[in-house]
Amino acid sequence: MEADPSHTWTIAEIAAEFGVTHRTVRHYEEIGLISPERRGSTRVYHRRDRTRLALIMRGRRLGFPLEEIRTIIDLYDVPRGRRSQLEYVLSQIEQRRCDLEQRRADLDAALRELDAFEAGCQAELAAMTVR
Repeated sequence: MEADPSHTWTIAEIAAEFGVTHRTVRHYEEIGLISPERRGSTRVYHRRDRTRLALIMRGRRLGFPLEEIRTIIDLYDVPRGRRSQLEYVLSQIEQRRCDLEQRRADLDAALRELDAFEAGCQAELAAMTVR
């Protein structure tokens, strides 16, 4: 991050840094996840917007829906601040982990079933070739 707390970014700079489109950044603004300053028709992003966007992107990579990300980010602004945010995030991480582990088990079962089906098809094809 920049050392200068007064540093600002344009939508192009923010979008490029996080590897998203301008449309994505505007969407996050429209739904209230970030709130850049407006100077005429120009959006000016401050450190808070950049930090929030970094948290949004991390949450998306981890598979959290935008409303959960909003709750997590907004908790930082409440009186208990960082502690309540961390407690909430920990509970969400556990739920997300359980969901992902179930998905992994489902994928493993589907792959085993595909392997068995493939083996059966190959055996049947081999039997046809021998005839």
